[in-house]
Amino acid sequence: MSGTTPTQAPTPVTVIGLGNLGRALAEALVDRGHPTTVWNRTPGRADALVARGARRAETVAEAVAASPLVVVCVLDYPAATTVLAPAAGALAGRTLVNITSGTPEPVRELAAWATGHGAHYLDGAVYAVPQTIGTPEAFVLYSGSRAAFDTARETLDPTLGAGLFAGTDPTLASVQDMAVLAAMYGMFAGFFHGVALAGTAGISGAEITGPMTRWLTSAVATLPQFAREIDTADYDATETSTIDINRAGLGAILTAGRPRGVDDRLLAPLLDLFERQAAEGHGSASLARAIESFVVA
Repeated sequence: MSGTTPTQAPTPVTVIGLGNLGRALAEALVDRGHPTTVWNRTPGRADALVARGARRAETVAEAVAASPLVVVCVLDYPAATTVLAPAAGALAGRTLVNITSGTPEPVRELAAWATGHGAHYLDGAVYAVPQTIGTPEAFVLYSGSRAAFDTARETLDPTLGAGLFAGTDPTLASVQDMAVLAAMYGMFAGFFHGVALAGTAGISGAEITGPMTRWLTSAVATLPQFAREIDTADYDATETSTIDINRAGLGAILTAGRPRGVDDRLLAPLLDLFERQAAEGHGSASLARAIESFVVA
């Protein structure tokens, strides 16, 4: 019809690896009308997706050859390397997005291998659970080929999560992922210690989690200020509390827990950082200065 704009056909996509994340992504792609090819070491895991409209590839080489955009989501990088090896000859010219979790060195090795076979490689760290795939809560950090990012995000942003480009070094998404998850596990450490301490007074986990969540939500607002102090090495404590204040506070928490049988091994190392900074004469500096005792040269 005159005056209308042709609608671009949905991009064909291959998903390799049908664990919880890979299956959720494949479902979202099928639901959005993308011709979706799937492959898994255990073929039966693809049955429900095939019934939904996906195409099952018999070999990984067939799966890679089926689509210009190939997403890999397997257990780890050794598994990704092993799975992709038989498809090396089909990689040329394809955008390969690997959302397998991994540490930087294996990422670098796989990226070099894939680009050596002509693929446009993109590494991704997904921040979502299967239930939030493709929702506003989900996001993905990517690094590697900028061209691959620009090509893939039109398809993957709506079906996986909003894409953020970390840089052209393929390891950057992995490094950022490790940093983000380190903060998460630090929070869990404090949560476990706090719930254990509350439990010694008969306070349930459900009871203490309410005020914890309320306070932690407020505490998160201080992180950008801490980041500015760390980046500039300016630890004037005009806007944040001092090393000495927090040294006393954390010391009191550990002292209260010990006679109650609460193991302090999760939080004692943090107190050690505060103690070292105070011993060096920085007790009146911002709490963020503790990082100066944390980083090993």
